[in-house]
Amino acid sequence: MKVSDVMTSDVQLCTPEDTVGDVAQAMARLDVGLLPVAEGDYLVGMITDRDLAIRVLGKDRGPDTQIKAVMTPDVKYCFEDQDLETVSWNMGDIQVRRLPVLNRQKRLVGILSLGDIARSHERDATAASLQQISRPGGQHTQAA
Repeated sequence: MKVSDVMTSDVQLCTPEDTVGDVAQAMARLDVGLLPVAEGDYLVGMITDRDLAIRVLGKDRGPDTQIKAVMTPDVKYCFEDQDLETVSWNMGDIQVRRLPVLNRQKRLVGILSLGDIARSHERDATAASLQQISRPGGQHTQAA
């Protein structure tokens, strides 16, 4: 099974110049906890609800703060044609719950989440990912 078989392809984007307030409202409206940050056709970062809590509220920043000041710029991703089980293991290794999915021209085509993997009926890959992701620490520790 390939990543493209289970990913979510309807993805809302934001820009580095968008404000925290606008992005928080978009997340609430869309009922999502993450938005990819793009400049033109290129993925330049990710912003999560946790980033908003820790890097905005926790640092006494306001709703007019630009996303580029609080986003995570080091984006891990996968490709749509990769094997789902391999990507699931990689998610566990880097301890992320969601990955942007790119095509081979490096354009964003979707998001792969643990929920997507769980719905794919690949129970072994899901269990392995969840076990690895649940370890303390990891890629997105909010100690910025």
